[in-house]
Amino acid sequence: MDSQPPSIKHTSKIRHFLSEYLDIIIGTIFFLLSTYFTSIGNMLLSVLSVAISIGAFSMTVAEIADILADRLEEPYASFVLTFSAVIVEIVLLYMIIVHSNDVKAGLETVKGGIISAVIVDMNVLLGLAVLIGGLSYKEQEHNEDTSSTYTTILLVATSSLLVPSIINYTDNSQKLFESSVAIATLLLIFYIFIFIFQTKTHNDFFKATSKSRFERLQKKMLERREKGNVHIEEDDYYIFDRLPNIVNLIAIFVFIFIIGFLAESLAKDGMQLAKEYGVSSGLAGLIIAIIAVSPEILTAIKAAKEDEIQRVVNIAMGASTVSIMLTVPILMLLAYYHGIELSLDFNAFQVGALLLTIILVWKTTDDGETNYFEGISHLMFFASYATIATLYN
Repeated sequence: MDSQPPSIKHTSKIRHFLSEYLDIIIGTIFFLLSTYFTSIGNMLLSVLSVAISIGAFSMTVAEIADILADRLEEPYASFVLTFSAVIVEIVLLYMIIVHSNDVKAGLETVKGGIISAVIVDMNVLLGLAVLIGGLSYKEQEHNEDTSSTYTTILLVATSSLLVPSIINYTDNSQKLFESSVAIATLLLIFYIFIFIFQTKTHNDFFKATSKSRFERLQKKMLERREKGNVHIEEDDYYIFDRLPNIVNLIAIFVFIFIIGFLAESLAKDGMQLAKEYGVSSGLAGLIIAIIAVSPEILTAIKAAKEDEIQRVVNIAMGASTVSIMLTVPILMLLAYYHGIELSLDFNAFQVGALLLTIILVWKTTDDGETNYFEGISHLMFFASYATIATLYN
């Protein structure tokens, strides 16, 4: 029998509603604020409001994707999370290509965003999750075959990106776009083989080798619930928990459509604002990457707290792989549709930072164990990268 007064129950329900749907509430509020600031001509506050709104709705996308991931096995669970985040990244960068007043500056920002997305995934996402997980459990174990495979893939992909960059400094620089198309095509073909490797022939490489503490706890709780020892009210469920997979997929695309609408405004006003304030293309790309990756970061931190470090590794490295091998050819194709040639002539700083990141990830994950010091190492590397990106032009 429920002994709580109706007023207390009502207050509890309101608090529960606000906590569960805070991201959607914040996204809607700042969307409306951006409209207001645009109407009064305050571009700075309008861009900031749009950025916050995109971040909030991106978190909603990540939460729904996380629900779908919980219903699937690895590596499909991580695919849902990474693809949902990468779609947001593609939408943001595509809008910059199309709506930037300065095409050259827009393309430089896009290239910086592609590299920065990988840097953020592999250093901020992985670093924070490993740090927090290490402080909670001292050491966490994951399948070492996962990191070994992904670092090999990323090293090959990054080496491929060197080809257009090298050609740009030779007498055949006019062949830059053609070489970029060739490399993008090869990356896409390479990813097809990787997808088959992950899902068909060697999917055990991307699964945890042993059940984590949290997974064992979940199993015990499930057994208790089945026996009727734990009672959960239906009202306590997040609405997307109760929806079938197909409806949740539709919901993801609805929120991505909203993000795309907001991204158009961010691209138009944001690039103009960056030019006025002298923001470098590297820093602009980094900001875009952080906005796109922030939901993944929160998902990874949650997984690390629950001792699911395997999911963290899959998300960080899987998203980085998709960012290079799918984002690059898709953005090149979309840009070409608008008559814009997006070449892959990344500068020495970007390619160097990418190669060093892969080496660092290889060293911190190759033994199948992580600890908080390794997380700090990744965050230190990112701090150095961010410092240079702010100043590098």
